[in-house]
Amino acid sequence: MSATELDSTDAAPAPAFDEVIVTTRRSVTAPVRVYEPAGGASAGTATVLALHGAGGWLPGEPVLDGLVEAGLRVVAPVWPAWSEHGDEDRLSDMADFALHGWDVATEMGLLEGDGNSELHLLGHSMGGMIAAEMAALAPQSVARMALLCPAGIWLGDHPIPDIFAMLPYQLAEVLFADPNVGEEVLTGGADFSDNETLTRFMVARARQQGMAGKILFPIPNRRFSERAYRVTVPTLLVWGRQDRLIPPAYADAWQAALPEASVELVDGAGHMLPYEQPAAVVAAVTAHLQG
Repeated sequence: MSATELDSTDAAPAPAFDEVIVTTRRSVTAPVRVYEPAGGASAGTATVLALHGAGGWLPGEPVLDGLVEAGLRVVAPVWPAWSEHGDEDRLSDMADFALHGWDVATEMGLLEGDGNSELHLLGHSMGGMIAAEMAALAPQSVARMALLCPAGIWLGDHPIPDIFAMLPYQLAEVLFADPNVGEEVLTGGADFSDNETLTRFMVARARQQGMAGKILFPIPNRRFSERAYRVTVPTLLVWGRQDRLIPPAYADAWQAALPEASVELVDGAGHMLPYEQPAAVVAAVTAHLQG
């Protein structure tokens, strides 16, 4: 395992993170961001295994930064197709994604018996879907879990829009309470009037959509509700009140499906609430994980 420190380029100061590259026993290569609290992690420091959604990790992750500032250690792997390492062909279905998450946790030494304290799970959207499946597989390995507007349950009365059929400019209208903010976040300030920039974006998006589609297409339902009874860990569901992709009605469905779950609705946020209202998300998640 090698480590290379990355410099933060955000205007606002943020905790530095290291990137390590691990190769699982399934021979899948995974970059992993590791955020350490100030002064380093002590023997009793809890670790949060954080899983990103279909948009991947952005250069600035205010929720992860906030959790570290609260004294938590954060380990944030990158899914295949969201890095240059490939290996997308090694993961085919929901079981593969969930097991890959545990494989990465094993390589990072996060599991009980590795000398660590509590392990929490955190996932956003697609990442929340995978985190929930991981908790169903091994509830004994998870202390607490926080899911940010997760996919994974289907309500016929509230169909989820098909993001795979949307053009880039349409995504901001569905994902963000304020589409103008959404366009800036999703494009990273890139100039799509430049053909080369647009081509790179579309090629990367096609690759990522192909990977995400394995568990999200044609609808994001892999029958998790039939396995939800196994998720016995205390779970917090955080939802943007203006979520137009997976509306808050799904928060009620998740709460009903899980044995021990609570819901926190966040005003002024849509599906991308970690980037719209990060302070509110950090406050809710930290209180839950450290409760």
